[in-house]
Amino acid sequence: MFEYEFMVNAFEAETIVAIAASLVGYFLVLRGQTFAGHALSHVGFAGATGAVLMGVSPLLGLLAATVLAGAGMGFLGERFQHRDVAIGIVLAMSLGCGLLFLHFFTAYAAQATALLFGNVLGVEAPTVLALLGLGVVTVAGLAVISRPLLFATLQPELAEAKGVSLRGVSVLFLVIVALATAASVQIVGILLVFTLMIAPAAAAQRVTIRLWPGLLLSVVLALVEAWFGLTLAFYTDWPTSFWITALGAAFYVLALIGRRGAPVHRHEHVHEHTHAHGHERHVRKQGASASPGLDKPERMPPLVEEMSAQARSLSSQNHEH
Repeated sequence: MFEYEFMVNAFEAETIVAIAASLVGYFLVLRGQTFAGHALSHVGFAGATGAVLMGVSPLLGLLAATVLAGAGMGFLGERFQHRDVAIGIVLAMSLGCGLLFLHFFTAYAAQATALLFGNVLGVEAPTVLALLGLGVVTVAGLAVISRPLLFATLQPELAEAKGVSLRGVSVLFLVIVALATAASVQIVGILLVFTLMIAPAAAAQRVTIRLWPGLLLSVVLALVEAWFGLTLAFYTDWPTSFWITALGAAFYVLALIGRRGAPVHRHEHVHEHTHAHGHERHVRKQGASASPGLDKPERMPPLVEEMSAQARSLSSQNHEH
């Protein structure tokens, strides 16, 4: 298998993208912004096809469109996240524009298919180098903003009180997401970008509630998806994107089953503070189920509870400095 240069290039490209996408995806899932990756990939399709129309590299057009869209989404913040109809229209319009651009140059239909569904076996050495640069910038950028990002994600009001710019963090993070999305499109395509970015991270957060083990597990799962998916594609002659997607779904289902089968400590008492309709509600969980017909307060996920403690620790450290 490794006797072929295209397979070596494919493995190198998948390794780079899997690491970068899974790390970024972990924070996307944690922040509840998984739809952002999907939105950016659709916008990137219009940018890539527009670049082809102008005789420019599709990767450059993809990068430009996703980065600009990511920055815009981060700047709009909450106003963007709660406008589902507007987001859906933008996504549909992006795909429509991409198809219109391709209409003028039907000779690029093969490139359109690769953009939509990925074509890792067609990756050449210069593209691998470009993906390596994207991956390094993505991971480095995420490392730089990881502390304020985690703080702003789990304790936004406290972070803002400590001087953290929530909008600034959001803009920087979504620009990093845009870079990871542009890289992922080269492997699994625009329509399947969730596969490497979201599936490993979601499965990891179902398995462990701790930050660093969760990040490591997310990377490992993404690498297993990528490597085994490519290997299975080589021996079965089925599309690589299918195998990667199938493995990602399988890992998530297994994580769900394992989570449900784990023992639950029903004697545990949990004190929570949740805000609803402007009023603070104090909830104490006794282990018994709530009475039918009564509104159940939303319980903070264990992952968020664990990381909130880490965020408070970060804030105290920043305050000391």
